[in-house]
Amino acid sequence: MMFFNPSRLRFARMRRGFTKARLAKELGLQVRSLQGYENGEYAPEPDKLSTIGEVLRFPVDFFSGDDLPAIEPETASFRSMSKMSATLRNTALGAGVTAFLLNDWIEERFRLPEADLPDLSDLSPEEAAVTLRRIWRLGEAPIGNLIHLLESKGIRVYSLAIEAREVDAFSVWHRAQPFVFLNTFKSAEHSRFDAAHEIGHLVRDRHSMLHGTAHSPDMEREANAFASALLMPRANVLARGHGLLTLEKLIHLKHTWGVSLAALAYRMNQLGLFSEWAYRNLCIQIAKNGYRTSEPSPIRPESSQILRKIFDALRSEGINRAAIAKELCIIQDDIDNLTFGLTLSSVTSPAGSIKNINNRQFIS
Repeated sequence: MMFFNPSRLRFARMRRGFTKARLAKELGLQVRSLQGYENGEYAPEPDKLSTIGEVLRFPVDFFSGDDLPAIEPETASFRSMSKMSATLRNTALGAGVTAFLLNDWIEERFRLPEADLPDLSDLSPEEAAVTLRRIWRLGEAPIGNLIHLLESKGIRVYSLAIEAREVDAFSVWHRAQPFVFLNTFKSAEHSRFDAAHEIGHLVRDRHSMLHGTAHSPDMEREANAFASALLMPRANVLARGHGLLTLEKLIHLKHTWGVSLAALAYRMNQLGLFSEWAYRNLCIQIAKNGYRTSEPSPIRPESSQILRKIFDALRSEGINRAAIAKELCIIQDDIDNLTFGLTLSSVTSPAGSIKNINNRQFIS
């Protein structure tokens, strides 16, 4: 009889957003019977385990694997914990754990950039953003593709295909490796700000994240301030933000920094480019035009460059998503949802960008 790991059943249930009562009802079981499975008191019969796999969308082999790593909620940088249900939080954390499995599989075959993140916890958000720009040699120029920048600094970036406004993004440290997860249902401008926000947590709140210290509203406000300063450096905004600042001009200018109209207006007001009256009037115009929920003149979504290169290399070796999913004992949709919807059959990579080193492929 196949070995059954009860912790994997509990993980699969929470990953798919099922309560014990709901899953028991779907399976035609008493809740006590399901508890017995999850507590390891007894294992489900093969036909029942097959049904569990169908309901939770996990291959039966998944339930015989080793214990999975865990992400404690206190170590993840969720922005609005008070507004988030436990079910939704567990779904997002489960996606993160699945990303760890995929990332381990990738790093067994590819050598990825090492993490290059300083500890800037002793600096204010504005000072930390300026310092990080200096360390990363960004100067005052706008940042092009932010996901590419994060990946070049050794941050593993994965997507969250969760249609819920309560989950903007989150970051976490796993085995001294920083991970950022971005909700792909958000606008490209929103996603860029989220990514910058998570960098703020990684460089300023590392101790709190590693030790599970309570996540506070002040930490969120400071991460927002850091993101604003990182994406829209003071000198650059002041140089471009002169003259009469109309709504139409701001819609044009927001493309310079790849931020939302509201975020740009807030930063310009913070830097003294608006009077309080002018800023309030501008906010009224933004709301009246529906620009808080539907971004005007939207920018193109960003995606992972490293995953594109990896998938291109795998395609050349005849490895497809089905093979990866089978080895990890997950379904192909889980891979798609973590990798910005990229596929192994429709990606290309610049010639010469992948080099063989010690029988592993180096992605730069």
